[in-house]
Amino acid sequence: MSYPGYPPTGYPPFPGYPPAGQESTFPPPGQYPYPTGFPPVGGGAYPPAPSSGYPGAGGYPATAGYPTPGGYPGAPPPGGAPSYPGVPPGQGFGAPPPGGAGFSSYPQPPSQSYGGGLPQVPLPGGFPGGQMPSQYPGGQGPYPSQPAAMTQGAQGTIRPAANFDAMRDAEVLRKAMKGFGTDEQAIVNIVANRSNDQRQKIKAAFKTMYGKDLIKDLKSELSGNMEELILALFMPPTYYDAWSLRNAMKGAGTQERVLIEILCTRTNQEIREIVRCYQSEFGQDLEKDIRSDTSGHFERLLVSMCQGNRDENQNVNHQLAQEDAQRLYQAGEGRLGTDESCFNMILATRSFPQLKATMEAYSRVANRDLLSSVAREFSGNVESGLKTILQCALNRPAFFAERLYYSMKGAGTDDSTLVRIVVTRSEIDLVQIKQMFKQMYQKTLSTMIVSDTSGDYRRLLLAIVGQ
Repeated sequence: MSYPGYPPTGYPPFPGYPPAGQESTFPPPGQYPYPTGFPPVGGGAYPPAPSSGYPGAGGYPATAGYPTPGGYPGAPPPGGAPSYPGVPPGQGFGAPPPGGAGFSSYPQPPSQSYGGGLPQVPLPGGFPGGQMPSQYPGGQGPYPSQPAAMTQGAQGTIRPAANFDAMRDAEVLRKAMKGFGTDEQAIVNIVANRSNDQRQKIKAAFKTMYGKDLIKDLKSELSGNMEELILALFMPPTYYDAWSLRNAMKGAGTQERVLIEILCTRTNQEIREIVRCYQSEFGQDLEKDIRSDTSGHFERLLVSMCQGNRDENQNVNHQLAQEDAQRLYQAGEGRLGTDESCFNMILATRSFPQLKATMEAYSRVANRDLLSSVAREFSGNVESGLKTILQCALNRPAFFAERLYYSMKGAGTDDSTLVRIVVTRSEIDLVQIKQMFKQMYQKTLSTMIVSDTSGDYRRLLLAIVGQ
């Protein structure tokens, strides 16, 4: 179905990827009826476009409309992006890659260093990053590498509301729940247009004003998926991660996918905060719970992740990448059996940019990419965990886009995964996740949500995701 204000023919053609900030995800002002009374940042409709060097502000920039020099790091000079091999000029962002198969159809990020470190050495294969025929876990098509535009500054779809008034919001929520029935639309308008921090303030204001717990009131008014989504939105991010981990290990059986999704994708600081919160809120030691709920190499990998000690230096050491690639080859493809601890050591300690360089070096050493070697050498949960780390090194938004796709594909919907990813990424990189989703599956995330959900639950999800 088409949405009002959604460009029917996709986005105007950009050569390659648009630089950060130019891939506007909002319809032009006035075309989409945003709820009145709760303006997004900057008041009424969306501002035409910041006047910070966008030629022809308003609407989408023209093909060659890149910011003037000094704009985005890694962005090409005015006059358009360099034409990438394998991408015909004028191919829209998110269009399926020509040829489909090899990794070569996705441009690698322009040669640039992370955090101003060593310049990337151009590698054989024509791209600054070398060629990487990585596959999606299902084996269908290449695993896209993250365009430079995405590594520069990821964006969430939810921003703090301007002119925020916690007491006024608390009053609106109280009215929405008083008397017969519940005004779900009023609840949707507020929670989808406030940042998590603002929601915490509304919760505190509600208790101060009415002497009641907002969460208990919401629980009594809502049920099912809508209840799960609203409660998730009102939990502080660290608490929500800790709660999800606790839930995944409570009772019979363990939801290993949840443990992998959280522990293998978060930053050191996030992991340390989760460990502290888990202890203070549930009176349990996260590492101990993991040890009692998992075993073998998978247990070791998760315990490694729990330490929150991954190297976070953004500079890439190409010499080390070469040595690690050699070590991984000798620990797996180059011998009978697998030396699992070598994979664990490298994948648990190296920074994500460093792992990306290692993957590039590995595909030259082994003549196959590291993701497919992991699939050949490992199986089950430890395979999923190692692959998740590698996918995050290559392109974190693509990893979450894939998880979202599989949460809705086929019969039934894995609503907990859908809710968890939409909520946890809504203020971090959901804009980029949506772009990757469209590029990987040739449909938008919102169309898939529409066909898989219904009612207020659907309305709230769409309000968070945006068109």
